[in-house]
Amino acid sequence: MSARVLVAMSGGVDSSVAAALLHEAGYDVVGVAMRLAPESAPWRRSRPGTCCSHDDFEDARRVAERLDFPFYVVDLRADFATRVIDNFIDEYLEGRTPNPCARCNREIKFDRLWQRARALQADFVATGHYARIGHGQNGRFQILRAVDTNKDQSYFLFMLGQRELARTLFPLGDMTKSEVRERARRLGLANADKPESQEICFVPDGDYARFVERQAGNGRLRPGHIVDDDGRMLARHGGVHRYTVGQRRGLGIATGQALYVHEIDAGSGDIRVGTRNQLSAAGLIAKEVSLVDPLMSRIREQPIEVKIRYRHPPLPATLSMLDYGRAEVRFRPDGPAVTPGQACVFYDGDRMLGGGFIERALRS
Repeated sequence: MSARVLVAMSGGVDSSVAAALLHEAGYDVVGVAMRLAPESAPWRRSRPGTCCSHDDFEDARRVAERLDFPFYVVDLRADFATRVIDNFIDEYLEGRTPNPCARCNREIKFDRLWQRARALQADFVATGHYARIGHGQNGRFQILRAVDTNKDQSYFLFMLGQRELARTLFPLGDMTKSEVRERARRLGLANADKPESQEICFVPDGDYARFVERQAGNGRLRPGHIVDDDGRMLARHGGVHRYTVGQRRGLGIATGQALYVHEIDAGSGDIRVGTRNQLSAAGLIAKEVSLVDPLMSRIREQPIEVKIRYRHPPLPATLSMLDYGRAEVRFRPDGPAVTPGQACVFYDGDRMLGGGFIERALRS
């Protein structure tokens, strides 16, 4: 009897080809689309560059019908609202800049989805992520960068451990994006040339501040002052959720020199600004740290590379694990500004070691 695999299908070309490759390989494929956004939300309307719309579900359904495997839509709206959207709003109101895609992977795709997989007696869960799963000399699972370095998504998978990797498949890890599209064309899939989603699925217009204001209401917003490094007030502002560390544009102040956000104090409402030269950090403290190999929890001052944002190039650093799921990362030499709330992910060459969420910067 063939192993059964539950494939998360967004309606895009990547997850569609992932399902097709597994079907060709002889797996018993079951396609599942996740209904995440409320029915009344404006981002539910079909439009280029978004996902989770009715048309996306229909695209996924057509792929399943063409390849002849079952397809279902699972309702995860309540979980998504609580675990991802509410967290997104809370983080911005606390002066941090969240990464909802990493949070969604941990809280929804590789948690709630696996519960559905068990209900369908599936042996594996698969997605269209560009990443590879390998084995180390000790036989433990590893997560490796994708062959297509421009599409590598290992950054978003740092929360996966040995138990999850034993039941997870990434069929696209050895392919480039152009190869995926070409395979989709050969299979006659209607979404072979479908545009990729460019923004966070529940904020398709990219206006995060307006979304937070609409969802949180005026009572939770935290207005305050923009101040310089000496604490001198330069301007008033309408809420810390409108700012992120490293931001230059939209500060609403004119001082004759370019100023950048250095620090956000949600308690007082102060947005501290300074020059670009003052932005550098010696490193960071990460929280909610997850390691692919739990034996690494004892490491001290191990040389690594760290990505402090998805599209940021890796930085040379040293990693030391602390207590309570926290870690200290020291850049070698001092690095750029780090943004609390963003994911930071640790690498040893092509091997992704783990990661967490930035708690605070270590000052030079």
